[in-house]
Amino acid sequence: MMPGQIAKFGNSAAQLLLGGLAALRSFGNGEKDKPAVGDDPRQDISDLRDAVKQWREVFEHNPVMYFMVDPAGTVLNVNTFGAAQLGYTAPELIGQSVLNVFFEEDHDAVRRCIALCLETVDQSHTWEIRKFRKDGSVLWVRENAKAMLRGDGTPIVLVACENITQRKEAEDALRQSEAYLAQAQELSRTGSFGLSLATGEAVWSRETFRIFQCDPATKPTLNFVFQRIHPEDRDTVRRTLDRAYREAEDFDHEYRLLMPDGSVKYLHSVARAVRHASGRIEFVGAVTDVTVAKEAEQRLRRSEAYLAEAQRLSHTSSWAWDVRRQEFAYRSAELYRLFGFEPDQIDLPARAFQQRILPEDFRRIVEVEAQAIREKKPFEVDFRIARPDGSIRRVHTEGHPVIGSDGEVMEIIGTHVDVTEQVAAKEALQRAFDELKTSEQRFRDYAETASDWFWETGPDHRITRISEHTDTSTAPPTGLIGLTRWDIPPDAELEPEKWEQHRAALDAHLPFRDLIYHSKDRNGSPIYVRTSGKPFHDASGNFLGYRGVSTDVTAAIRAEQAEEALRRAQAELTHVTRVTTLGELTASIAHEITQPIAAVISNADACIGWLGRQPADLKAARRSAEWIVEDANRASEVIRRIRALAKKTEIEVGPLDINQVVREAVALVRRELATHAVSVRMELTSDLPSICGDRIQLQQVLINLVMNGIEAMQTNVDRPRELTIRSSRASDDGDGRLLLTVTDCGVGLGKDVADRIFTPFFTTKSGGLGMGLSICRSIIEAHAGRLSAFPNDGGGATFQIALPLPHEDTS
Repeated sequence: MMPGQIAKFGNSAAQLLLGGLAALRSFGNGEKDKPAVGDDPRQDISDLRDAVKQWREVFEHNPVMYFMVDPAGTVLNVNTFGAAQLGYTAPELIGQSVLNVFFEEDHDAVRRCIALCLETVDQSHTWEIRKFRKDGSVLWVRENAKAMLRGDGTPIVLVACENITQRKEAEDALRQSEAYLAQAQELSRTGSFGLSLATGEAVWSRETFRIFQCDPATKPTLNFVFQRIHPEDRDTVRRTLDRAYREAEDFDHEYRLLMPDGSVKYLHSVARAVRHASGRIEFVGAVTDVTVAKEAEQRLRRSEAYLAEAQRLSHTSSWAWDVRRQEFAYRSAELYRLFGFEPDQIDLPARAFQQRILPEDFRRIVEVEAQAIREKKPFEVDFRIARPDGSIRRVHTEGHPVIGSDGEVMEIIGTHVDVTEQVAAKEALQRAFDELKTSEQRFRDYAETASDWFWETGPDHRITRISEHTDTSTAPPTGLIGLTRWDIPPDAELEPEKWEQHRAALDAHLPFRDLIYHSKDRNGSPIYVRTSGKPFHDASGNFLGYRGVSTDVTAAIRAEQAEEALRRAQAELTHVTRVTTLGELTASIAHEITQPIAAVISNADACIGWLGRQPADLKAARRSAEWIVEDANRASEVIRRIRALAKKTEIEVGPLDINQVVREAVALVRRELATHAVSVRMELTSDLPSICGDRIQLQQVLINLVMNGIEAMQTNVDRPRELTIRSSRASDDGDGRLLLTVTDCGVGLGKDVADRIFTPFFTTKSGGLGMGLSICRSIIEAHAGRLSAFPNDGGGATFQIALPLPHEDTS
């Protein structure tokens, strides 16, 4: 009860006091209001005094503190026990304000209690309140008070005090203990509970309410608990409780709560089964919110999983070595895999690992480790592991000593990194580097000994590098570094268009090939240089310049020039030969032209005659005019052929009907054939494919062969002079060829003549130059063909021309 709290008056020793006072009051009143008890008044007074004395003894020595105060709170009387409990004597308190023994903060409460008693005379009130002793110590009392009227009608308040200090101290201790327990439960996140599975009722501590996020005013039940349990855990929890209740045994389990906001809590609950005398079973236990620990555990497991995965991916394992026990204090799972063990072989001794290290490497590890322990310094060492499958793994390890409280190395923690692939890659890289150096030296030797030289230019196209040559005769010109290519050649001004195109290609960063320009060698002599180059860029695609190769092509250029000069000379000679042949054919050609001209004249005269008749015969005149036109066309055609043959033109290759070429050539030598009584028999195969060639040059060859045949048959007196020209198609190794032969029946070819007949300036004629057949062979070879000569079995000779047929388009 709080200080000043008033309660109803109960059965206590104070009632005894009140009873005694009532007796005294009754005695006093009896003298006035009631007749005497006995007949002897003195005996009555004596008895009364004895009674008062007895009651006073009771008042004084009753182990209850009694106070009698007036309405102002002044102590009118106090028993000796009561004064002694406060450390006073009765006289020290009588006449003093009763408030003097109360704490100042309780004075108002004391006044209210006295006022209440005065307002309710003869009604008892009880309250508990503190007092302080004379020595300052606290005294808790339970006071029973009642106001009553004295004989003169003035009220007094009688107070009986019971010392409840021990109970109060016990209550405070209990309250403090409960507060400590509540704080401890809050700090440990552990609540307590009592649970009756039979009724489903539960009793929770304040922390249990907080754990379940439940209003303390709510009556906790088993149903409510199951509503909060995570749906996935409800069946497990229910089976656990059922088994514990059925077998009356303790339980210890973990489960989750699904909170209203969707969050999840992890709880650990332990309970003891308590069987009451009635046989009823209840559980008393504690529930701990282990969410933080669970989440930390999950994070730790996740972290360990990440670490294990990282170690697996990086082929890195960790370990701790107990120096004193000479045994592993810790080994990661990756360490087992590195040495070819399974991670669950946790009982393997260190010796098993050490035996898989190559002996010479293990001895070195022991030495390095011993030195690290002596010097208390970190160390690194590489070694090899021989796995059971025969493979060798290369390992790089780093160790850090851990110093104990005694100043000595107690442990070494470290890592093993599987560097097998890195070592292999490094070795491969070294081999590639060595090969690259060898290759570089090889190409450097090539460059220094080759006739070509290599160069490099910068982004501004100025030469920055040029290969060196040991042979000065093939060395590039000197003094080129820092120059652009168009600064070098003397023909830059002579061929501006070529160099403009070249600079445009360089500015566009395009590759170029076979650019030929004039330059000078180291001796100052003019040379021709052919160069090719391609641009190169850095990793970001930025243009850095050109790299390329240059060659002194002076000899080749001069050879080409000589060949061109020879080709032109040969063309001139061919033309001359052709014109010479024409000169020899002049008579025949004149006859060919004269005959149609004479016919034209005759037909013109006839036409005039037909027109001069009376009447003119216009039909006959028209026919004569038509003949004139035909003869003129024939003469024109002869002149056209002669002009074409005499014309000096470049070779004009086109599709040709070889039979038509033969007929045109024979037409040109018809007069010569007739003059020398030579008959021509043409056996020309029809449907021959067209060939590619120059009509005039092939006609020249045929005319030359026919004229040679006519001359070869001049001595035939008693034999016919017959010339046979055949055309046919032959196939040799799948390549089609067209064969054209000219066969005579003349003097034939001796062996020495057959071998030299195509040699320039060789002739069997007294007035010949010996160039005809040589030119003929050159013409046929220019057509990718072949001209050959054979003696006939029966006399005479055959000249064969073999020309390639164009490939058929198989597409």
